[in-house]
Amino acid sequence: MKEPQYSTHLGQYSRTAERASSRVIREYSTSFGLATRLLPASARAGICNVYALVRIADEIVDGTAEEAGLDGTLRREVLDALETETLSALECGFSSNLVVHSFALTGRETGIEDALVRAFFRSMRHDLDPVVSLSEEQYKTYVHGSAEAVGLMCLRVFLQDHEVTEGELVRLEAGASRLGAAFQKINFLRDFAEDSQRLGRTYFPGTAPGELNDHRKSEIIADIDADLAEARRVLPLLPPGPRRATALAAALFTELNERLRRLDAEALRHCRVSVPNRVKARILAETLIPLTSGRVS
Repeated sequence: MKEPQYSTHLGQYSRTAERASSRVIREYSTSFGLATRLLPASARAGICNVYALVRIADEIVDGTAEEAGLDGTLRREVLDALETETLSALECGFSSNLVVHSFALTGRETGIEDALVRAFFRSMRHDLDPVVSLSEEQYKTYVHGSAEAVGLMCLRVFLQDHEVTEGELVRLEAGASRLGAAFQKINFLRDFAEDSQRLGRTYFPGTAPGELNDHRKSEIIADIDADLAEARRVLPLLPPGPRRATALAAALFTELNERLRRLDAEALRHCRVSVPNRVKARILAETLIPLTSGRVS
């Protein structure tokens, strides 16, 4: 829904909040920042607003808050407070936290549902109480909140002022969920060593911290392949700007998945895989070749 015209003071505050969120993204993610440059300005701001909130929540649960001296109980309180502030800002349109305020601006303009926010924070809370091994159901629930819900938030931004049919929306939502899930699973594999050794954490069902064999790794890679393939099928349904940016993000993570595929499970227990800048530049150039603008049936 459209918000009322901002007053001078609120407009200045909101612009400042969005600049703050954009700076968070630039500081924390070069690949993501690269992909967002292909977006139209309005969508770029909205996506940065979403991911800045995701980044701040991640910092609470993944080490930064702990390094600052917060124990598990206090980190949970901080995370709960962030969720409460976010839901309140979605309702009223203001937060004293600049990142939350920018997220609320985007959420109110694009129709991001409270349920997606709650699902995301539910998964973040899981990371404060890691278990030795997730069940299949726990794994699916975690991935939904931490990744699929974020993908659906991004889709809301992409489709603002862009009409799609009910059938297209169903397909786009499925594709956004699958792409978000693929990104998350790739990150799980890439960060397997750090999650296991520093955080004592594991996500994949049938594994324990520090334990991953080649057969299980191959199953995970195949699952990621299926997610990426399904997501690529619906790319032509996106508006042109978001289509290019999403295609670039998918291509970058596909390259990362291929590099993970070439390593054995033992290597993943000791290293973190990344995509060199020269390869990122090549993938960017390839993505800039115009994608088909026609819709798929």
